[in-house]
Formats: sequence, structure tokens, C-alpha cells
Amino acid sequence: MKRILILLLVTLPVVLSAQSSEKDARVLELIRKYGQAEVTIPFESKAAANQISEHVSISFIRDGKIDIKLSERTASWFISQNFKYELIEPSVTKGIITSSSLKNVLEWDSYPTYDLYLALMKDFVRQYPSMCRLDTIGSTNNGKLVLSLKISDNVQSDEDEPEVFYSSSIHGDETGGFILMLRLADYLLGNYQVNEPVKKLVDGLEIWINPLANPDGAYRNANVIDNPVRFNARGYDLNRNFPDPSTPYNTGNVMQKETSDMVNFLRKHRFVLSANFHSGDEVVNYPWDSWDQNDRWKGKFHADDSWFYYISRAYADTVHRHSQSGYMSGFDNGVTRGIDWYVIKGGRQDFVTWQLHGREVTIELDRNFVTPSTELNRLWENNYRSLLRYLENATFGIHGYVVDSEKSNPVVARIFIENHDKDSSQVYSDTLSGRFLRMLDSGNWNLRFSAPGYRDTIITVPLANRERIDIPVRMIRISDVKEKALLFPNPAGKRLSAVLPVSFSGPVRITVYNAAGSLIADYKDVVYGSAPLPLDIGHYVSGIYFIRFSNIMTGETVKGKFVVIR
Repeated sequence: MKRILILLLVTLPVVLSAQSSEKDARVLELIRKYGQAEVTIPFESKAAANQISEHVSISFIRDGKIDIKLSERTASWFISQNFKYELIEPSVTKGIITSSSLKNVLEWDSYPTYDLYLALMKDFVRQYPSMCRLDTIGSTNNGKLVLSLKISDNVQSDEDEPEVFYSSSIHGDETGGFILMLRLADYLLGNYQVNEPVKKLVDGLEIWINPLANPDGAYRNANVIDNPVRFNARGYDLNRNFPDPSTPYNTGNVMQKETSDMVNFLRKHRFVLSANFHSGDEVVNYPWDSWDQNDRWKGKFHADDSWFYYISRAYADTVHRHSQSGYMSGFDNGVTRGIDWYVIKGGRQDFVTWQLHGREVTIELDRNFVTPSTELNRLWENNYRSLLRYLENATFGIHGYVVDSEKSNPVVARIFIENHDKDSSQVYSDTLSGRFLRMLDSGNWNLRFSAPGYRDTIITVPLANRERIDIPVRMIRISDVKEKALLFPNPAGKRLSAVLPVSFSGPVRITVYNAAGSLIADYKDVVYGSAPLPLDIGHYVSGIYFIRFSNIMTGETVKGKFVVIR
């Protein structure tokens, strides 16, 4: 008996190793065949999950398990860690009804072919040419188009109105939001003449809708949604691919074409409010996603954390009033701060909120990654009122114009709230019009307006929730101050932002010198209107630096000085 027991103990690891090798081989086989493999591992701790998230794409954490999607890029690392994992064998995609006619797809209980999707986007413009315009954000690695609709009352004009943005399915196998966005566009256009709340939104905002941010993932098999994948054609998770506050987050995570195109689009428009739609759970997730308890930003919440909670709570509460019991009821009854769930780095939400000074949330619509066709109408009924209400947030808050007190010309100003703003939460006035919008929770707010060549102006504004206050701001020029670059934060750590004069929109040359006068950087970038230009100074040592910006088209130059502290 003892000899048998000893023999079993000796041979058992070999058997287990063989079983593990077979399972690992199956993972690689599935990736080759389907473009991804899905596995789960036990949830041990939030810290462990955050470390894992540095290397692989976590889909969700629920019921004591971490769900992970693996691509050809991440499978080797995962296998090398010898996790005890369960492989989720793919099943035939059920419940996907594909329409190839425009009439059928407008019933909203099926998915269009890729060709029909393109035709539908063009048909919106054909039916509503004065209210709808089609724009191309870019194209994918496989040549598919990433499209966006602009919806406004005077759509061919760049009106002096807040711009807002809805985008879905950056993960190609999270499909419910794709149809939801198409249907929202149809609803806004079709109800403009008969629905007063819709008319107010379309008249007062410039609404941009990108139904499908990752067509290579959704339409992996050419023209139909059949075994869609999370990743782009090169195996990258596009929602881990943006420059966010924690970058560089992974040296192997090269910015993809789809990401670069989206970054340029977002920088150009500087949306004041946006949302990114996903599936895999049911929750409104708000910033931050990328700062956790293990790094130097421990305990950091966004300066407008209470406002983010308020608008997220409003979305979920509206859902609860119009949906079946139990929908979007997890977490804090349908709401979570990203870092309270799990940390992701390279997410679009934090990029928009950090670098572009916008306000974006991530909305998880469905526990099913691929929403069955029979559930698409229910998904709409659960969410469409919340979608409209969320856009309304851009009509509230403190609105105004910043102009020169003598000439009434627009002034590009930084609007900063003393003892409140931090971590890029300040906003800026528009280059062309001087317009600004600051969405805030209720309270008395002291707004400081700063611009190169002008005296700071401080205005106190009392504000209630869902209230709009309009204020004019006339700034007094200081005649003996030469216009220069506004650099912040200063002193700085890893990142610095520059606000340049109005005339600098377009390509610029940037040169940086250290205190000894040695040239340490010389490169080109593009300034988008009044958007602050992000500067990567993460590799600079502590010290004083001098920077010069030269407009390549006009030769105009401005200078500045900043301090790096490590």
C-alpha cells in the first residue's frame, strides 16, 4: 500500500503538468481560431487583481472570480505565471439575428451587417441633412471605418454650443451599446419636431455619436457579427491603450492606429461631457480608473468626485424607475468609482478627464457581452431616458464668455477654482468664442480666470444642482506683459500642460533647454484650438527648464520656464 501511495505522489505532478500543458495548448488554439480565449481565475485580493491588470485585459470581477480575455499578445505572459485557471470554452454565438435590409434593422431587434451599418449612417444624413452630418474619425488596421454622427439644429455650422460625445463598443464583443447608439441617433432625429425635451437638447448642444469604435473586433469575420472579439486586429485592448495619468503603464502597449485617430478626434473637439459604453456588467463607472492604493496617488479622488457621483446616481436611478427589478442594482446600487472596482491603465475615461479636462464616465449596459437580439428592445427601454438625461448635464452648470475688456475679443483663459481644483480638473475657454462651461455640484464657487497678458479675475458664483448660471467675464490686459506660454502644474512631476496664444493653433516646434543651456528636446506637435498641449516630462531630472514654442506656419514664438521635482 505504501509503495502504491508513494508512486501516486511521484506521478501526480507529472499528470497535473500534462493536464496544464494540454489546457495551455487549448488556450493558444482558441486564440488562433477565434482571436481570443476567455479564462477565469480566483479573486484573491484587489491588489493582486490590480497587478494582473497591468499585463492582461480583465473583463470583470464578480462572484469571487476574475474574468480575463487573452489575445495573442497576452497569452504567453498569462501561461508563464502558472495560474490555476478555468478555461471557458466558446459556444456558438446564440441570439444574434443579422439583418441585411434597412427596413428590418430599423425594427431594432437585430444586428446589421457591416455594409448595412455604413448604409444606415449615410441614410441618417440623407433623411435629415440639416440636422445630421457624418464624420470619419479614422480607419482600422483592416481598413474598416470608425464613424461618428454629428446631430445639431444647424449641423453644417460650428455653433457656439457645448459639444458632447457618446461612443460604444471599443471592445468589439460588447455589442449592446452599438445598437443603442444607432437607435439613439434615430430617436433624436425622428423626434426633434414632436418632442420638446429632444428639441432642447438638439438646439442647445452639438451631439456626436460614435456607435462602433472597434469594427475590426465586432466584425472580425468580415461582414457579420459572428464570434466578435474584445481586441483590435492586432490583439490590443483599445481601452487599455490611451495615455492616461499612470502612463507609461506597459512598455509593450504600443498606441494603435484606432487609438491615435480617436485621440486626435477628441483633442480637436474637446467634448465637455462624454460617455463610453461597454458590456460585461451593469454599472455606471466614474473616474478615476487608474490611480490605486499602491501608488503615489493613494486616496486621490477627482476634484469633482461628488458631482461625478451625482450624475452617475441620476443615470442609475432613472434606469431603476423604468426597468425590470434587479437591472443595474449591483455595486452601490448601479454606481461605482473605477478604482473601487479594479484598476485599469490606459483607459479612455481617464485620458479624456485628465489630459483633455473633459468629463467622461464608462457605462456597463449588460452582463452579457453580446446582447441577444431579443433583448435589444429591453436594453433600449431600460436606458434611453437615462441617455437623454445624461446629455442634459451639459446644459447646466456655470456657462459664460471670457473676453478682452477693451476690444471684446475672445480670451483663452484657464478657469481654476481655489481650494478645489487638482489633477487637471480645471477647464479652459474656447479659442474662437471665449465660451466656457464648468459643470459643478451645488455650492458657492470662487472661479479664478487666468490668461497670459491679463490680470487674474475672480468671480464668486452660487450654483444649485441642475441649474444654469450665465456669467460674462471681461479681463483687463496688462499692457507691459508680453504674451507667453501658460505652463501648469508648475513645479511638475511626470506631465506638464501648456496653454498657448490663440494664434498658435496648428503645427508647432518645441525646444527645451536645461539650466546650463543644453538642448534636451526638439520635436514637433499639433495644437488644437484652445486645448492645452500635453508635454511628457517623465524622463526629465529635477531642475529648471526653459521651453520655446514656435508656430511652424507663421514663425511666431513664445517662451516659458518650468521646474521639475522628483
